[in-house]
Amino acid sequence: MRIAYRLLLQTTAVILVLVASVVLIVDNRLHGRIVAETTAELAREARLVALQWKPGSDADAIADSAGAVTGHRVTLIRSDGVVIGDTDFDTTSMHRLQNHASRPEVIAARRYGVGSYTRVSASTGEPQLYVAVRTPLGFARVSVTTLVVDESFDAARRSVIYAGAVSVLLALLVAFLFSRAVSRPIVELRDVARRLAAGDLTARPALAAPGEVGDLADALHRLGEELALRLRSLEVEESRLSALIDSLNEGVIVISADQRVVRMSSSARSLLNLPQPTPFPVDLIPREAALRRAITDALHGQATGPREIVVGGRTLSLNALPQRAGGAVLAFFDLTPTKRLDTMRRDFVANVSHELRTPLTVIGGFAETLADDDLPREKAAGFARTIVTHTHRMQRLVNDLLDLSRIESGGWSPKPEAVRLPELLAEITSGPRLAAEAKGVALVTRVSPDAEVVYADRTALSQIIVNLLENAVRHTAHGTVVISSAPLDGAIELSVSDTGSGIAAEHLHRIFERFYRADPGRSRESGGTGLGLSIVKHLAEAHGGTVSAESEPGKGTTIRVRLPQSSGYS
Repeated sequence: MRIAYRLLLQTTAVILVLVASVVLIVDNRLHGRIVAETTAELAREARLVALQWKPGSDADAIADSAGAVTGHRVTLIRSDGVVIGDTDFDTTSMHRLQNHASRPEVIAARRYGVGSYTRVSASTGEPQLYVAVRTPLGFARVSVTTLVVDESFDAARRSVIYAGAVSVLLALLVAFLFSRAVSRPIVELRDVARRLAAGDLTARPALAAPGEVGDLADALHRLGEELALRLRSLEVEESRLSALIDSLNEGVIVISADQRVVRMSSSARSLLNLPQPTPFPVDLIPREAALRRAITDALHGQATGPREIVVGGRTLSLNALPQRAGGAVLAFFDLTPTKRLDTMRRDFVANVSHELRTPLTVIGGFAETLADDDLPREKAAGFARTIVTHTHRMQRLVNDLLDLSRIESGGWSPKPEAVRLPELLAEITSGPRLAAEAKGVALVTRVSPDAEVVYADRTALSQIIVNLLENAVRHTAHGTVVISSAPLDGAIELSVSDTGSGIAAEHLHRIFERFYRADPGRSRESGGTGLGLSIVKHLAEAHGGTVSAESEPGKGTTIRVRLPQSSGYS
């Protein structure tokens, strides 16, 4: 309500000055002073009316409204002298009025900005004091009959103080009501605009007023509706864009012209290890030289890519594109799995070639020797046994490859059933036990009473256990190989521990890869194909289980397989 207070204070100040002047100047010049004050007051009223007279507004309505408030005749005159608004005349009567361009007060206002003149009105026949003020649209004129001036002069002599006090009170009341009427819609529109600016898009003006204030209220209402619609559209588009970016395998980063990361997909966060929320400075992006150079070039308008970079041990394909409005967009594609698969393919081909070349070379050489008729029978028999041994080795390799291929391709799926471990171990450990006894290694079985039943494919479980036992016996020169079972978090954990040579830490995480050997020469000498642990891993995972390894060089290795436990079996 500050505008109301200002209007009230200003009006009060004017009235108080006027009353004080009247009281102090009660002398033979009082009449002239009253005339002058009346003229000044009419000029102020004319200026107030001029402030309300805007292009496109209803001049006659403004004149009537101002006349009703001030109690004076208000006339609005165009620059060419045509009267377009008058308190005392309606629209039809105004057309019959004379052109006012030659009126003395209008001539003076045209020259000096304000003009006044006292004369008998040609339209009303009464002596009038006219005051005209020049405005951008013409002239605003306020007039009052001189009889009012004379009566005021006479009344002032009799009871100037009383009249002044009453005038002050009445004027204050009128000013207060007028200021409230003017300020209330403005304050309401201000509050609505502030709420919209603060983000409350439900705010709407309840004001229904004529004229410019009503137009402003309507415009503010439409603005709120449009802002709400635009915001909803932006939110939908933002949601769609975020979902699209996050659904891509590629990582996407958007950098603004002021070198801040303003958008980032979840893939990009994972690839570059950037957990902080956007926006954040571009300096927090990993300081890889090729990446930084690509960002700098893109921010300067030069595209880059595709280019391979290595960040955090990952090989990424990078594309960097500049934006027209400044900034850049970076796109990353993780090439690490592709590189790993390519490496595995090359290693697989090389390993299979190597594994087959050795027995084939031996078989070929001994076969050529056996073709000699002069070869002694004892040597021929030894050569034949060697050929058989290497043939079996190739058969095991081919069988393991076929098993592994069938499991990986999805051509095999487990058929789980309740398998009792004590009975299964009694059936399948005879072969590994004989091999262990031949080396002086003890094979120990420990099955917990709470872990005697495993819900698994019987054939696959047998293959898992046999592969683990043969692998443990093969790498244990002396000591003990222990196979045990124990319940663990609703599952059964099978573990095979040996006291063999152990595996170095740098090899431990790769022992489940095909053909990977921590000690290639020793493995081949012991007859291993390099596929046993890989088959174990795939069979365990096909059951929904897991496999892990623990080892310490010189102390032995433990392989743990966790498989589901069937409830209700005993």
